[in-house]
Amino acid sequence: MSTYTPQAEGSGIRATVQRLGGHLAGMVMPNIGAFIAWGLITALFIPTGWIPNEDFAKLVDPMIKFLLPILIGYTGGRIVHGQRGAVVGAVATMGVIVGADMPMFLGAMIIGPLAAFIIKLFDQAIEGKVRPGFEMLIDNFSAGIVGGAFALLAAWRIGPATEWVMRMLGNGVDWLVDLGVLPAVSILVEPAKILFLNNAINHGVFTPLGVQQVTENGKSIMFMIESNPGPGLGLLLAFFFFGPKLLRPSTPAAMIIHFFGGIHEIYFPYVLMKPRLILAMIAGGAAGVTTFMITGAGLVASPSPGSIFAYAAVTPRGAGNWIGMIAGILIAAAVTFAVASLLLGFGRLKEDQEVDDASAEALGAETADDSVKASNPAVARTAEPGTA
Repeated sequence: MSTYTPQAEGSGIRATVQRLGGHLAGMVMPNIGAFIAWGLITALFIPTGWIPNEDFAKLVDPMIKFLLPILIGYTGGRIVHGQRGAVVGAVATMGVIVGADMPMFLGAMIIGPLAAFIIKLFDQAIEGKVRPGFEMLIDNFSAGIVGGAFALLAAWRIGPATEWVMRMLGNGVDWLVDLGVLPAVSILVEPAKILFLNNAINHGVFTPLGVQQVTENGKSIMFMIESNPGPGLGLLLAFFFFGPKLLRPSTPAAMIIHFFGGIHEIYFPYVLMKPRLILAMIAGGAAGVTTFMITGAGLVASPSPGSIFAYAAVTPRGAGNWIGMIAGILIAAAVTFAVASLLLGFGRLKEDQEVDDASAEALGAETADDSVKASNPAVARTAEPGTA
Protein backbone atom coordinates (compact mmCIF):
# COMPACT_ATOMS: atom_id res chain seq x y z
CA MET A 1 0.00 0.00 0.00
CA SER A 2 2.68 2.48 0.97
CA THR A 3 4.27 1.95 -2.42
CA TYR A 4 1.49 3.90 -4.08
CA THR A 5 0.44 6.69 -1.77
CA PRO A 6 2.28 8.75 0.84
CA GLN A 7 1.74 7.58 4.39
CA ALA A 8 -0.56 9.84 6.38
CA GLU A 9 0.65 10.86 9.81
CA GLY A 10 -1.38 11.82 12.85
CA SER A 11 -4.72 10.71 14.22
CA GLY A 12 -7.09 13.40 12.94
CA ILE A 13 -10.02 12.92 10.60
CA ARG A 14 -8.02 13.95 7.55
CA ALA A 15 -5.19 11.51 8.38
CA THR A 16 -7.70 8.72 8.99
CA VAL A 17 -9.39 9.31 5.64
CA GLN A 18 -6.01 9.47 3.92
CA ARG A 19 -5.04 6.12 5.41
CA LEU A 20 -8.34 4.66 4.21
CA GLY A 21 -7.64 6.05 0.77
CA GLY A 22 -4.18 4.52 0.89
CA HIS A 23 -5.66 1.09 1.61
CA LEU A 24 -8.16 1.46 -1.24
CA ALA A 25 -5.41 2.57 -3.60
CA GLY A 26 -3.33 -0.40 -2.49
CA MET A 27 -6.11 -2.73 -3.66
CA VAL A 28 -6.42 -1.14 -7.09
CA MET A 29 -2.97 0.05 -8.13
CA PRO A 30 -1.23 -3.37 -8.26
CA ASN A 31 -3.94 -4.50 -10.69
CA ILE A 32 -3.77 -1.54 -13.07
CA GLY A 33 -2.24 -3.79 -15.73
CA ALA A 34 -5.41 -5.87 -15.75
CA PHE A 35 -7.52 -2.71 -16.08
CA ILE A 36 -5.36 -1.63 -19.03
CA ALA A 37 -5.78 -5.04 -20.68
CA TRP A 38 -9.56 -4.84 -20.29
CA GLY A 39 -9.62 -1.25 -21.53
CA LEU A 40 -7.62 -2.04 -24.66
CA ILE A 41 -9.71 -5.11 -25.49
CA THR A 42 -12.87 -3.06 -25.00
CA ALA A 43 -11.63 -0.13 -27.09
CA LEU A 44 -10.56 -2.41 -29.92
CA PHE A 45 -13.17 -5.13 -30.24
CA ILE A 46 -16.62 -4.00 -29.07
CA PRO A 47 -19.06 -3.09 -31.88
CA THR A 48 -18.14 0.61 -31.64
CA GLY A 49 -14.41 -0.14 -31.25
CA TRP A 50 -11.55 0.42 -33.64
CA ILE A 51 -11.53 -3.12 -35.06
CA PRO A 52 -14.82 -4.77 -34.03
CA ASN A 53 -14.57 -8.51 -33.49
CA GLU A 54 -17.48 -10.49 -32.06
CA ASP A 55 -15.33 -13.35 -30.74
CA PHE A 56 -12.74 -11.18 -29.01
CA ALA A 57 -15.47 -8.91 -27.62
CA LYS A 58 -16.71 -11.87 -25.57
CA LEU A 59 -13.76 -11.24 -23.24
CA VAL A 60 -15.05 -7.84 -22.16
CA ASP A 61 -17.97 -8.88 -19.95
CA PRO A 62 -16.25 -11.71 -18.00
CA MET A 63 -13.20 -9.57 -17.36
CA ILE A 64 -15.14 -6.62 -15.93
CA LYS A 65 -17.59 -8.76 -13.93
CA PHE A 66 -15.31 -11.55 -12.68
CA LEU A 67 -11.58 -11.04 -13.24
CA LEU A 68 -11.16 -7.46 -12.04
CA PRO A 69 -13.33 -7.66 -8.89
CA ILE A 70 -11.67 -10.95 -7.87
CA LEU A 71 -8.22 -9.39 -8.34
CA ILE A 72 -9.24 -6.47 -6.14
CA GLY A 73 -10.68 -8.74 -3.45
CA TYR A 74 -7.59 -10.95 -3.61
CA THR A 75 -5.25 -8.00 -3.27
CA GLY A 76 -7.29 -6.47 -0.44
CA GLY A 77 -7.16 -9.75 1.45
CA ARG A 78 -3.43 -10.03 0.88
CA ILE A 79 -2.86 -6.56 2.34
CA VAL A 80 -4.70 -7.57 5.51
CA HIS A 81 -3.38 -11.10 6.07
CA GLY A 82 -0.93 -12.25 3.43
CA GLN A 83 -1.61 -15.22 1.18
CA ARG A 84 -4.26 -16.76 3.44
CA GLY A 85 -6.12 -13.49 3.51
CA ALA A 86 -5.80 -13.20 -0.28
CA VAL A 87 -7.37 -16.61 -0.89
CA VAL A 88 -10.21 -15.99 1.56
CA GLY A 89 -10.77 -12.51 0.08
CA ALA A 90 -11.00 -13.90 -3.46
CA VAL A 91 -13.50 -16.59 -2.43
CA ALA A 92 -15.63 -14.05 -0.57
CA THR A 93 -15.55 -11.69 -3.56
CA MET A 94 -17.17 -14.36 -5.68
CA GLY A 95 -20.22 -13.97 -3.45
CA VAL A 96 -20.73 -10.27 -4.21
CA ILE A 97 -20.25 -10.99 -7.92
CA VAL A 98 -23.00 -13.62 -7.91
CA GLY A 99 -25.23 -11.47 -5.70
CA ALA A 100 -25.31 -8.52 -8.11
CA ASP A 101 -25.87 -7.85 -11.80
CA MET A 102 -23.22 -5.16 -12.22
CA PRO A 103 -19.43 -5.01 -11.77
CA MET A 104 -18.72 -5.25 -8.05
CA PHE A 105 -15.54 -3.24 -7.54
CA LEU A 106 -16.95 -1.50 -4.48
CA GLY A 107 -18.22 -4.79 -3.08
CA ALA A 108 -14.80 -6.38 -3.61
CA MET A 109 -13.13 -3.50 -1.76
CA ILE A 110 -15.40 -4.21 1.21
CA ILE A 111 -15.68 -7.99 1.38
CA GLY A 112 -12.09 -8.93 0.50
CA PRO A 113 -10.38 -7.15 3.41
CA LEU A 114 -13.27 -7.98 5.77
CA ALA A 115 -13.04 -11.73 5.18
CA ALA A 116 -9.25 -11.58 5.49
CA PHE A 117 -9.56 -9.73 8.79
CA ILE A 118 -11.81 -12.47 10.20
CA ILE A 119 -9.38 -15.24 9.24
CA LYS A 120 -6.60 -13.15 10.75
CA LEU A 121 -8.49 -12.96 14.05
CA PHE A 122 -9.03 -16.74 13.93
CA ASP A 123 -5.33 -17.38 13.32
CA GLN A 124 -4.40 -15.14 16.23
CA ALA A 125 -6.89 -16.91 18.50
CA ILE A 126 -5.52 -20.42 17.82
CA GLU A 127 -1.85 -19.47 17.59
CA GLY A 128 0.20 -21.97 19.60
CA LYS A 129 -2.85 -24.13 20.40
CA VAL A 130 -2.87 -26.53 17.41
CA ARG A 131 -1.39 -29.98 17.97
CA PRO A 132 1.66 -30.81 15.81
CA GLY A 133 0.65 -32.52 12.57
CA PHE A 134 -2.76 -30.85 12.38
CA GLU A 135 -1.54 -27.42 11.20
CA MET A 136 -2.27 -27.95 7.50
CA LEU A 137 -5.67 -29.50 8.21
CA ILE A 138 -6.71 -26.61 10.46
CA ASP A 139 -5.31 -23.97 8.11
CA ASN A 140 -7.06 -25.30 5.02
CA PHE A 141 -10.42 -26.02 6.64
CA SER A 142 -10.51 -22.70 8.49
CA ALA A 143 -9.77 -20.77 5.29
CA GLY A 144 -12.38 -22.80 3.41
CA ILE A 145 -15.05 -22.32 6.06
CA VAL A 146 -14.45 -18.58 6.49
CA GLY A 147 -14.17 -17.96 2.74
CA GLY A 148 -17.27 -20.02 1.97
CA ALA A 149 -19.29 -18.41 4.76
CA PHE A 150 -18.43 -14.91 3.56
CA ALA A 151 -19.19 -15.87 -0.04
CA LEU A 152 -22.67 -16.97 1.07
CA LEU A 153 -23.14 -13.83 3.15
CA ALA A 154 -21.99 -11.66 0.26
CA ALA A 155 -24.29 -13.37 -2.24
CA TRP A 156 -27.22 -13.15 0.19
CA ARG A 157 -26.86 -9.63 1.57
CA ILE A 158 -23.70 -7.66 0.75
CA GLY A 159 -23.89 -8.04 -3.04
CA PRO A 160 -27.55 -6.96 -3.31
CA ALA A 161 -26.99 -4.13 -0.80
CA THR A 162 -23.98 -2.84 -2.74
CA GLU A 163 -25.91 -3.09 -5.99
CA TRP A 164 -28.74 -1.05 -4.43
CA VAL A 165 -26.25 1.64 -3.40
CA MET A 166 -24.77 1.70 -6.90
CA ARG A 167 -28.22 2.00 -8.47
CA MET A 168 -29.05 4.90 -6.16
CA LEU A 169 -25.82 6.60 -7.14
CA GLY A 170 -26.61 5.95 -10.78
CA ASN A 171 -30.06 7.45 -10.36
CA GLY A 172 -28.47 10.46 -8.69
CA VAL A 173 -26.10 10.93 -11.61
CA ASP A 174 -28.98 10.59 -14.08
CA TRP A 175 -30.88 13.21 -12.09
CA LEU A 176 -27.92 15.60 -12.32
CA VAL A 177 -27.69 14.96 -16.06
CA ASP A 178 -31.40 15.62 -16.52
CA LEU A 179 -31.03 18.91 -14.63
CA GLY A 180 -27.95 19.78 -16.66
CA VAL A 181 -25.80 20.17 -13.52
CA LEU A 182 -23.55 17.12 -13.74
CA PRO A 183 -20.47 19.39 -13.37
CA ALA A 184 -21.63 20.01 -9.78
CA VAL A 185 -20.44 16.51 -8.91
CA SER A 186 -16.91 17.95 -8.94
CA ILE A 187 -17.76 19.64 -5.62
CA LEU A 188 -17.68 16.16 -4.07
CA VAL A 189 -15.19 14.39 -6.32
CA GLU A 190 -12.24 16.78 -6.17
CA PRO A 191 -11.99 17.07 -2.35
CA ALA A 192 -12.36 13.28 -2.06
CA LYS A 193 -9.54 12.79 -4.55
CA ILE A 194 -7.19 14.97 -2.52
CA LEU A 195 -7.81 12.64 0.45
CA PHE A 196 -6.56 9.74 -1.71
CA LEU A 197 -10.03 8.32 -2.37
CA ASN A 198 -9.55 8.68 -6.14
CA ASN A 199 -9.32 4.95 -6.89
CA ALA A 200 -12.36 4.14 -4.77
CA ILE A 201 -14.40 6.82 -6.54
CA ASN A 202 -13.26 5.95 -10.04
CA HIS A 203 -13.29 2.16 -9.93
CA GLY A 204 -15.88 1.74 -7.19
CA VAL A 205 -18.52 4.18 -8.47
CA PHE A 206 -17.91 5.64 -11.91
CA THR A 207 -16.54 2.56 -13.68
CA PRO A 208 -19.61 0.36 -13.01
CA LEU A 209 -21.89 3.22 -14.05
CA GLY A 210 -19.80 3.80 -17.16
CA VAL A 211 -19.87 0.13 -18.14
CA GLN A 212 -23.67 0.21 -18.12
CA GLN A 213 -23.72 3.29 -20.33
CA VAL A 214 -21.24 1.74 -22.79
CA THR A 215 -23.54 -1.23 -23.31
CA GLU A 216 -26.36 1.20 -24.14
CA ASN A 217 -24.60 4.07 -25.93
CA GLY A 218 -21.16 2.77 -26.91
CA LYS A 219 -19.36 5.33 -24.72
CA SER A 220 -19.69 7.06 -21.36
CA ILE A 221 -18.74 10.35 -19.74
CA MET A 222 -18.60 8.57 -16.36
CA PHE A 223 -15.05 7.39 -17.12
CA MET A 224 -13.92 11.02 -17.52
CA ILE A 225 -15.25 12.70 -14.36
CA GLU A 226 -12.62 11.62 -11.84
CA SER A 227 -9.77 10.61 -14.14
CA ASN A 228 -9.38 13.89 -16.11
CA PRO A 229 -5.66 14.80 -15.92
CA GLY A 230 -6.40 18.44 -16.83
CA PRO A 231 -7.03 19.87 -13.34
CA GLY A 232 -3.84 18.35 -11.93
CA LEU A 233 -1.80 19.69 -14.84
CA GLY A 234 -3.26 23.19 -14.37
CA LEU A 235 -2.45 23.13 -10.65
CA LEU A 236 1.15 22.09 -11.21
CA LEU A 237 1.58 24.77 -13.88
CA ALA A 238 0.30 27.37 -11.43
CA PHE A 239 2.82 26.17 -8.85
CA PHE A 240 5.57 26.29 -11.48
CA PHE A 241 4.91 29.94 -12.33
CA PHE A 242 3.50 31.38 -9.10
CA GLY A 243 4.05 28.87 -6.29
CA PRO A 244 6.53 29.22 -3.42
CA LYS A 245 10.01 29.57 -4.84
CA LEU A 246 11.34 26.55 -2.98
CA LEU A 247 8.68 24.34 -4.56
CA ARG A 248 8.78 25.52 -8.16
CA PRO A 249 11.71 23.28 -9.21
CA SER A 250 9.77 20.17 -8.16
CA THR A 251 6.85 20.75 -10.51
CA PRO A 252 8.30 19.81 -13.96
CA ALA A 253 8.98 16.23 -12.88
CA ALA A 254 5.59 16.11 -11.15
CA MET A 255 3.88 17.24 -14.37
CA ILE A 256 5.51 14.44 -16.36
CA ILE A 257 4.61 11.81 -13.76
CA HIS A 258 1.03 13.09 -13.55
CA PHE A 259 0.10 13.90 -17.14
CA PHE A 260 2.04 11.19 -18.98
CA GLY A 261 2.31 8.61 -16.23
CA GLY A 262 -1.22 8.98 -14.91
CA ILE A 263 -0.19 9.08 -11.23
CA HIS A 264 -2.57 11.74 -9.93
CA GLU A 265 -1.41 11.25 -6.33
CA ILE A 266 1.71 13.24 -7.21
CA TYR A 267 -0.14 16.57 -6.97
CA PHE A 268 -2.27 15.84 -3.89
CA PRO A 269 0.37 17.06 -1.39
CA TYR A 270 0.54 20.42 -3.18
CA VAL A 271 -3.17 20.96 -2.55
CA LEU A 272 -3.02 19.66 1.02
CA MET A 273 -0.26 22.17 1.76
CA LYS A 274 -2.51 25.04 0.63
CA PRO A 275 -6.11 23.82 1.09
CA ARG A 276 -7.66 26.90 -0.53
CA LEU A 277 -6.45 25.49 -3.86
CA ILE A 278 -9.22 22.89 -3.70
CA LEU A 279 -11.41 25.66 -5.14
CA ALA A 280 -9.22 25.67 -8.24
CA MET A 281 -9.52 21.89 -8.54
CA ILE A 282 -13.31 22.04 -8.28
CA ALA A 283 -13.50 24.82 -10.88
CA GLY A 284 -11.24 22.93 -13.28
CA GLY A 285 -13.04 19.63 -12.79
CA ALA A 286 -16.43 21.24 -13.38
CA ALA A 287 -15.13 23.02 -16.49
CA GLY A 288 -13.85 19.74 -17.89
CA VAL A 289 -17.14 17.91 -17.25
CA THR A 290 -19.06 20.79 -18.83
CA THR A 291 -16.89 20.60 -21.93
CA PHE A 292 -17.32 16.84 -22.18
CA MET A 293 -21.10 17.26 -21.92
CA ILE A 294 -21.29 20.03 -24.55
CA THR A 295 -19.11 18.14 -27.03
CA GLY A 296 -20.74 14.77 -26.36
CA ALA A 297 -17.41 13.20 -25.50
CA GLY A 298 -17.10 9.81 -23.87
CA LEU A 299 -14.75 6.86 -23.45
CA VAL A 300 -15.36 3.15 -24.00
CA ALA A 301 -13.49 2.02 -20.86
CA SER A 302 -11.89 3.40 -17.74
CA PRO A 303 -8.57 5.13 -18.54
CA SER A 304 -6.27 3.39 -16.08
CA PRO A 305 -4.06 5.09 -15.15
CA GLY A 306 -5.51 8.56 -15.78
CA SER A 307 -2.88 9.73 -18.26
CA ILE A 308 -3.22 11.33 -21.68
CA PHE A 309 -1.98 8.08 -23.23
CA ALA A 310 -4.69 6.05 -21.46
CA TYR A 311 -7.31 8.57 -22.60
CA ALA A 312 -6.15 8.22 -26.19
CA ALA A 313 -6.25 4.43 -25.97
CA VAL A 314 -9.92 4.26 -24.93
CA THR A 315 -11.34 7.14 -26.98
CA PRO A 316 -13.83 5.78 -29.56
CA ARG A 317 -13.67 6.43 -33.26
CA GLY A 318 -14.83 9.76 -34.62
CA ALA A 319 -13.24 13.20 -34.79
CA GLY A 320 -15.90 14.62 -32.48
CA ASN A 321 -14.92 12.26 -29.68
CA TRP A 322 -11.26 13.18 -30.00
CA ILE A 323 -11.95 16.91 -30.18
CA GLY A 324 -14.22 16.72 -27.12
CA MET A 325 -11.72 14.65 -25.15
CA ILE A 326 -8.78 16.97 -25.86
CA ALA A 327 -10.86 20.12 -25.34
CA GLY A 328 -12.15 18.90 -21.98
CA ILE A 329 -8.63 18.19 -20.72
CA LEU A 330 -7.18 21.48 -21.97
CA ILE A 331 -10.05 23.63 -20.71
CA ALA A 332 -9.94 21.92 -17.30
CA ALA A 333 -6.20 22.63 -17.14
CA ALA A 334 -6.65 26.27 -18.19
CA VAL A 335 -9.43 26.97 -15.68
CA THR A 336 -7.52 25.31 -12.83
CA PHE A 337 -4.38 27.23 -13.77
CA ALA A 338 -6.23 30.56 -13.81
CA VAL A 339 -8.02 30.04 -10.49
CA ALA A 340 -4.96 28.56 -8.75
CA SER A 341 -2.77 31.40 -9.98
CA LEU A 342 -5.25 33.89 -8.56
CA LEU A 343 -5.36 32.06 -5.22
CA LEU A 344 -1.56 32.04 -5.16
CA GLY A 345 -1.59 35.80 -5.71
CA PHE A 346 0.38 35.37 -8.94
CA GLY A 347 3.45 34.70 -6.83
CA ARG A 348 3.21 37.92 -4.81
CA LEU A 349 1.77 36.55 -1.55
CA LYS A 350 4.48 36.84 1.09
CA GLU A 351 3.16 33.98 3.21
CA ASP A 352 3.30 31.64 0.22
CA GLN A 353 6.98 32.38 -0.32
CA GLU A 354 7.86 31.59 3.28
CA VAL A 355 7.57 27.83 3.10
CA ASP A 356 8.87 26.02 6.15
CA ASP A 357 11.61 23.42 5.74
CA ALA A 358 9.26 20.53 6.51
CA SER A 359 6.93 21.39 3.63
CA ALA A 360 9.80 21.90 1.23
CA GLU A 361 11.39 18.59 2.15
CA ALA A 362 8.04 16.76 1.96
CA LEU A 363 7.57 17.86 -1.64
CA GLY A 364 11.17 17.26 -2.66
CA ALA A 365 12.07 20.88 -3.38
CA GLU A 366 15.28 21.43 -1.42
CA THR A 367 17.30 22.07 -4.57
CA ALA A 368 16.34 23.38 -7.97
CA ASP A 369 17.94 20.58 -9.97
CA ASP A 370 16.57 17.58 -8.03
CA SER A 371 13.53 15.81 -9.48
CA VAL A 372 10.46 15.06 -7.40
CA LYS A 373 11.20 11.39 -7.37
CA ALA A 374 14.82 11.78 -6.35
CA SER A 375 14.29 14.28 -3.57
CA ASN A 376 10.90 13.33 -2.16
CA PRO A 377 10.63 9.98 -0.38
CA ALA A 378 6.84 10.28 -0.05
CA VAL A 379 6.15 11.26 -3.65
CA ALA A 380 8.88 8.94 -4.91
CA ARG A 381 6.92 6.03 -3.46
CA THR A 382 3.91 7.28 -5.41
CA ALA A 383 5.78 7.12 -8.69
CA GLU A 384 7.84 3.96 -8.24
CA PRO A 385 8.17 1.75 -11.35
CA GLY A 386 5.09 -0.34 -11.87
CA THR A 387 2.61 2.00 -10.22
CA ALA A 388 1.53 3.49 -13.53
